[in-house]
Amino acid sequence: MQFQDWLRSLRFTGGDGKSEMDNLKTLLPSLPTSFSLSSLSLSPSSIIGLGALASLTTYWLVTRPRPTQPPCDLQAQSIPVQGDQSCRRSALLTDDNLLEFYYEDTKTVYDMFQRGLQIAGNGPCLGFRNPGEPYQWISYTEVAERAQVLGSGLLAKGCKPNPQQFVGIFAQNRPEWVIAELACYTFSMALVPLCDAIIYILNLIISMVICDKEDKAESLLKHKEKGVTPALSCLVLFNPFSAALLERGRKCGVEILQLCDSLFHVGKPKGAMITHGNIASNTSSVIKILEVSSETHLNPLVLYCIVHSFSLLQVSMFCHGARVGFYQGDISLLMDDIKTLKPTFFPVVPRLLNRIYDKIVGSVTSPLRRALLHYAVRRKQAELSSGVVRNNSVWDRLIFNKIQASLGGNLRFILTASAPISPTVLSFLRATLGCLIFEGYGQTECTAGCTFSMPGDWSAGHVGAPLPCAMVKLTDIPDMNYYAKNGEGEICIRGHSVFRGYLKDEERTGETLDADGWLHTGDVGQWLPNGTLRIVDRKKHIFKLSQGEYIAPEKIENVYTRCVPVLQVFVHGDSLQSYLIGVVVPDPEVFVDWAKERGIVGSYEELCQNPDVKKAVLEDMTAVGKEAGLKSFEQVKDLYLHPDMFSVSNGLLTPTLKSRRVDLRRVFSEQIARMYRKSSV
Repeated sequence: MQFQDWLRSLRFTGGDGKSEMDNLKTLLPSLPTSFSLSSLSLSPSSIIGLGALASLTTYWLVTRPRPTQPPCDLQAQSIPVQGDQSCRRSALLTDDNLLEFYYEDTKTVYDMFQRGLQIAGNGPCLGFRNPGEPYQWISYTEVAERAQVLGSGLLAKGCKPNPQQFVGIFAQNRPEWVIAELACYTFSMALVPLCDAIIYILNLIISMVICDKEDKAESLLKHKEKGVTPALSCLVLFNPFSAALLERGRKCGVEILQLCDSLFHVGKPKGAMITHGNIASNTSSVIKILEVSSETHLNPLVLYCIVHSFSLLQVSMFCHGARVGFYQGDISLLMDDIKTLKPTFFPVVPRLLNRIYDKIVGSVTSPLRRALLHYAVRRKQAELSSGVVRNNSVWDRLIFNKIQASLGGNLRFILTASAPISPTVLSFLRATLGCLIFEGYGQTECTAGCTFSMPGDWSAGHVGAPLPCAMVKLTDIPDMNYYAKNGEGEICIRGHSVFRGYLKDEERTGETLDADGWLHTGDVGQWLPNGTLRIVDRKKHIFKLSQGEYIAPEKIENVYTRCVPVLQVFVHGDSLQSYLIGVVVPDPEVFVDWAKERGIVGSYEELCQNPDVKKAVLEDMTAVGKEAGLKSFEQVKDLYLHPDMFSVSNGLLTPTLKSRRVDLRRVFSEQIARMYRKSSV
């Protein structure tokens, strides 16, 4: 802060326009109008006392916590477009022209990285670590050089330097992923992230694929051997591979190379065409909201390979010469990676925040300590309500410092996205972690985000206002009784961040993008009085019960995951049945102790088969559901406890960690049928 700003900060004024000194005078006894310092006789001890009081007052004025200054009026965070209350834009814009670029010299991802390269030079860029070792860093200069070399190698293998050249990448998020991405952008090629269901996308004339491990290369070769991916001719692996893989590739006409130095899907996978302009506008909007300066030193920890969600934040960080550290690839070592990296910017899915919340609350068993924790949280939440976010209060030093240290101790920003988060959890963690926690909403088809919570607005229960790059409007859904005139309806997005369509799939593109360029998300939203958006329902995955009641299973699942023993849950219903049932994966870390507290002892697998445990879990879920306002027909009436997690590898989760509902119904069809048969008897 400049010296003049520091001086001005001492002149804090209240809403009545009076200075703090004026307000202080009103608290003192009235003095005679003829009063003067010369008429006042003070002893030396009184003078020392007044001097000490003056020193303490000055110290408080200088060090008192100050609220975050919001970039706009928090009671009007979005503005109606041309007077239409159902269609709104960001209040950060001066007119209806949407933000396209924050910096005039950064209109592509390549430009953004080059800007970071100019700022950081040989400074650290990409971080990785081996088990039990500290993080190692690759500099911006070295990343640029490696990308140049890899890109040149792709050209040598027949790739063309134009946007019609598709290069596939089939790997976890790691430094080589970013280098491969930059290699493609350096030579104007299009990168195509692949998931397990790759046959459809590979058939779109992708001859070159970069992957990380041998098992993924084997799955690609399997498709080639079956003749379903005839165009595939070259694989580049990050990791070393066996001679057997090399020979297998030779037999089916696929050249396999090693990079030096170094999904099952419902229907066809969708290849969303995202342009550099899409990424630049979305990234610029995030920068505009945070107003990150080039002097800001952030080192975000990139946790999951969720390309459409968090790689945008990587680009934002690269643009300012910041560091990006990657996890080891093992989710069980995640907290150790966070402690070691000490990130300042932490993009995270709500499920991990839920786990952190549960661990904090579950670790406090003493009634006295629990009362102290809740009191400290309330005091910090009172500061939050006045806009003050800090981690140096007396409560932080006495109670929350260990919690903050478990996440590295340097956190300044957290972004949660990809799924709803409970307002209770969000408010609790904002208090205990003492950092800015933002919530965003969006999807692949709008590049990443379309709304973002505003700095200074620490209320919960919404996903923020529209980003400066997009307009958001709500449209009628008569079947579900949602109407735009009531401020409710399907969320639609239009702007510079909206994708061009699905690659070579005009039918799906037409279903998603209307003639006016509005992207229909399938989510149901509600405008709040302050101009923020609340997600209230889901148009997709809606089904009816036999009595005609509509069910949104994802909303119910998000409620049930707040139960202590529940890690994952799948809610199922049938139009021929009048009630819901569920499949629950208990949390291995707490399930055994949770059952023991209820007088039931056994191993994790044994407890999953125990009918008394199932009854206790069902009762807990029903209580949480009732507290969250679920209606009677929205509560599950029976459940099956499953001992194995839903995951991407077993085909029950998408790469963005969402449930594959069709596959879950297929895998658990026997248990579902048994529960319905039992209830009908």
